[in-house]
Amino acid sequence: MVIRGGTIYDGSGGDPFEGDVAVCGDSIARVGRVGERGADEIDAAGLAVAPGFINMLSHANGALMVDGRSQSDIRQGVTCEVFGESWLMGPLNDAMRRDALEQQVDIRHDITWSTLGGQLAELVRRGISPNVASFVSATNVRINVLGHTDRHPAAEELDRMRALVRDAMAEGALGLATALIYAPATYADTSELVALARAAADGGGTYISHMRSEGSRLLEAIDELVTISREAGVPAEIYHLKQSGPANWPKIDAALARIEAARASGLRITADMYTYSASSTGLDSVIPAWAHEGGHRALVARLRDRGTRARIRGEISPAPRGRWDSIRPVSFRDPKLRPLIGKTVTEIAALRGRPPDETVMDLLAQDSSRITSVFFSMSEDNVRREVALPWMSFGSDGASLAPEGAFLRSSTHPRAYGNFARLLGRYVRDEGVLILPEAIRRLTSLPASNLRLEKRGLLGRGHFADVVVFDPLTIQDNATFEEPHRYATGVAHVIVNGVPVLRGGEHTGARPGRALRPTVPGKPRGGALASAGSGA
Repeated sequence: MVIRGGTIYDGSGGDPFEGDVAVCGDSIARVGRVGERGADEIDAAGLAVAPGFINMLSHANGALMVDGRSQSDIRQGVTCEVFGESWLMGPLNDAMRRDALEQQVDIRHDITWSTLGGQLAELVRRGISPNVASFVSATNVRINVLGHTDRHPAAEELDRMRALVRDAMAEGALGLATALIYAPATYADTSELVALARAAADGGGTYISHMRSEGSRLLEAIDELVTISREAGVPAEIYHLKQSGPANWPKIDAALARIEAARASGLRITADMYTYSASSTGLDSVIPAWAHEGGHRALVARLRDRGTRARIRGEISPAPRGRWDSIRPVSFRDPKLRPLIGKTVTEIAALRGRPPDETVMDLLAQDSSRITSVFFSMSEDNVRREVALPWMSFGSDGASLAPEGAFLRSSTHPRAYGNFARLLGRYVRDEGVLILPEAIRRLTSLPASNLRLEKRGLLGRGHFADVVVFDPLTIQDNATFEEPHRYATGVAHVIVNGVPVLRGGEHTGARPGRALRPTVPGKPRGGALASAGSGA
């Protein structure tokens, strides 16, 4: 195949140049001028040619089980989905598998695996269009050994947890992931996390974290992440860096100063983000952590118990994310509740004639699910500042969906359809927050380097042929909060491992995706930068 006559952005951040890309098998054979005709020719005249984009925070693992095409992300140029924040991958025991099946709402599939490597292998066996890779979740590890209890592990239990991390690293995990605002992960203290991160570091892994706070204790949470990086000798990345709630927006200066100071000291601290000022998570996240002990069924039982419910009501709050009128549920299990999708908690409370806090507990008890919701809580000015940071990569924090079938039973956050196109359209072309070569570097070679994905993230001879061809003048996110199930436009062609997956803006049906493993030469300890403060 020859991709001919495009403007090549090779992923390094350097100046673009006119040229061709020749592909042989699953690899790039030449970048520059190609005189020979290819067996297959793609006309890229007037278009940008770049390495495939890497989604640093993806929840597409479930969606890909039922639709391997990965439509909403492929149509934005994403050729690699990176999992790990959620606990639905592996390792899983029988009880965890039952819980995971019970919590499935619209996207339903069997769970036949017990290990992280097992699900990655199952995805490839079923056939997927993008490549996939994953961290091992510390939540999985904790539940395997401690269940949903709020206590510290004994020495023998911690040894078993570390062994599970080492097993996952041997299966190809990228490192250790935490989601510390959610129970039972929030029950872990810093020393437990350091011990697990050391086990990941022994396999050359990275520590990546949805930190313990993104609001009132944001700065302390950053300090904890830096401590884990330093004491475990491991690079660290912050999932979806943000400042939640208006009272916390001014903390951006201190937050960035802490990260820059850690980088200047020689630690490799990076971050990723999504390109929206609204987040999305379960409505149950407003419930205090103690009420989650024992798992989801125990939470629902507490919400249905009058005495315990009164205690929960005294502690429930929309803060620090915002106000009740800034929270919109977008998914319900119970069909009777689905007419409420898209309304704010305040609006739902008014319809029901109940206070907002009682309404939230009513909904969670009735639906017996987490109730995925959108939280309008961040500053657009802060989003722009973070987009410009040289050590920032990008992740949708969403699934890869299609406006059809089971996916339409719920609403979603528009980031599932528009996160990457929004970066290139709004923040690069329209607002000039950063230039296109730099944006492409941070979608490609920066995350590939951080994840140690060898021969990915650059257009160069011998690299794997993950390529996106798009129009910088027209690329656009079209999904909105009111109508989120709308594809982005402007991406013409996507190639994964040398196989066209998107052709002329339409999916070819090809599913050449692979499970990727990090390259760990010599299994180095520690995460020091080659030069403090450098961008990669």
